Amino acid sequence: MFALRTVPLWVAALWWGSLTTLGFFVVPMLFVHLPSPAAAGTMAGRLFSAQTVISVVCGLLLLIFFRSNRAPALVGTAQDATLFVVGGVLLAMLVEFGVSPHIIARDNLALWHRVGTGMYVAQWICAAVVFGKLAKRS
Repeated sequence: MFALRTVPLWVAALWWGSLTTLGFFVVPMLFVHLPSPAAAGTMAGRLFSAQTVISVVCGLLLLIFFRSNRAPALVGTAQDATLFVVGGVLLAMLVEFGVSPHIIARDNLALWHRVGTGMYVAQWICAAVVFGKLAKRS
C-alpha cells in the first residue's frame, strides 16, 4: 500500500534517477549514435532543459513536504537535506540560465562545457545526498 510518508523518498529517487539516466547514459549515447556532434549537442541541450524543469519541480516538492505538518518524522532529515535540495535546485538554474547560453553561443565552448559538467555533477551529488538521507530514514 502506498504511504504518504514515502512520497519524499520517491521524489528524491525520481530527481536523482533522472539526473543519472540523462547525464550518464542518454547524452553520451546521443554523441555516439547521432550523425554529428552538432545534432547531438542540440538534442542534449533540449534534454538538459527538460531536466532542469524536473529538478526544480522535485526540489520544490521536497521543500514543501519538508515544511508540511503532516510529516513530523521528517523533521531531522528535512533539516539535514534542505541545504542539499536548495543547492541542487540553484545549480540546475545556474546551468540553465548562466552556463547554457554560453554553450549555445559557442562562447569559449570548452570552458563553459567543463563548468556546466562540473555543476551538473555537483547537482547530481546534492540529489544523491538527499536521496540517501531519505532512504536511510525509511
